[in-house]
Parts: sequence; structure tokens; C-alpha cells
Amino acid sequence: MEKTLRLKTAEIEKISHLDYFNIAISVDCVIFCYHEKKLKVLLIKSDLEEFEGLYSLLGDLIRPDEDLETASYRILKDRTGMDDVYLEQVQAFGSINRHPSGRVITIAYYSLIDIKHHKLQLSHHDLHWQPVNEIKKMAFDHKLILETCLARLQQQVMDYPIVFNLLPEKFSLRQLQELYEAILGFELDRRNFRKKISIKDWLVDIEEMENDVPHRPGKLYKLKPEFKKKGLKKKSISGKQQAVS
Repeated sequence: MEKTLRLKTAEIEKISHLDYFNIAISVDCVIFCYHEKKLKVLLIKSDLEEFEGLYSLLGDLIRPDEDLETASYRILKDRTGMDDVYLEQVQAFGSINRHPSGRVITIAYYSLIDIKHHKLQLSHHDLHWQPVNEIKKMAFDHKLILETCLARLQQQVMDYPIVFNLLPEKFSLRQLQELYEAILGFELDRRNFRKKISIKDWLVDIEEMENDVPHRPGKLYKLKPEFKKKGLKKKSISGKQQAVS
């Protein structure tokens, strides 16, 4: 005779596993820009005594009434004034002691923005653009998160046209190569780089030349419209973001 499965309610499940339902989830955004021929990341000074003097990524706890994407865009909107840029989920970080206040699992995203095109609303005096290769120590495990997101970006740059989010609409091949070198951390052979970019067929020659440059003017290009990446779907964003990782 088949045994009848004894079902339990969700409330009983919660009561019997109370500690499991007391784990917080957060989102951390690694916001990259390209400025002064350097890859930079937007940081904020930590307001926790345990990390006095250290900078952290922009993050917040996920609210009970929002999902991951909504939280990530809320943080981006609150801190930069933008919600229409490229944003990609990378991975979760869940070390037991990563947060001094308790168990917090965070989901990391990275974003790429053109600092000259977007007018950032940097109203917080502790916000700071920092060159990635100059960062030695950060609050929480944010150095690991930053390095992981950078590694993801480095893996993707030659296969997907995502780096164009960091450039103005019109750019030269020299500018494009300098950007790739800033991301990858080493110099590229000019001829080989241009050959690889040509094979990708990402660009269109707009029949214009650079102006007011200290070197021989180069041709200007645009990314073909079909390759433009708008990022994830926009979410409704409201409320004030807290400096919690």
C-alpha cells in the first residue's frame, strides 16, 4: 500500500529552520569607466568602524519587495543618476565572515559607462573614481569582487562588443586599442589588434578624421547599430540607497 506523504506548511518550514531564513542578501555594483587612459572604478568610503579609512564598492541590501535586477539598478540610479547602461551579473560571494554585521551573501554586477557622455550625479562627497591598478586594499571582500569582475571583463572584451560602452560615439582605432590595453593590463601589437578588430566586423567607417590631436589624425569609427548593447531591462527604481555591502 502506497504511503501518504505528510505535507507541512511554509510557516512550519520557516520555524524549524529559522536561522536559514535570517541570512541577508545584498548587491554590489562594480562600475567601470575609462578616463585619462586608465580603467577606473567608482568607490565610496566605508561608513563602518571596522573598515575605517577604506573604500568599498557601491552596494546595498536587497529589500524584501524587490528582486536582484531591481536592486542592482536602484543602486546604480541612486549613486550615478543612470539606469540605462550596460549591467551584467557576475557571480555570488558567500564567505561566512565576509560581513562583520552577520551572514550576508552578495551578488556582484559590473557596469560600463562613458564618463564623458553620462553626467554622473555624484552628490556624495565620499564617492571617488579610482584607477583599478592602484587599488591595494578595500573593505569587506570587495577587492576579490573587483578582481573577479575585472577578470570577467577581460575574458569578454575580444568576443563581445561591450567595451564600446566606455567610449564616446565616435572614436579612432588608436583610442580603441588604448582602451583594450587599459583593460587587459598590457600593450598590444598595433597590426595584430587592428586585424582582429577588422575580422569582428563591429565597426563602421564614418568618413571623418580626428581633430586637434598631437599625432597624425586617424579615421573615426562608430559601433554598428546592431551591436549596441543597451544592458538589462529597466526596472522601476525608487527609494534611498544605504551604504551597506
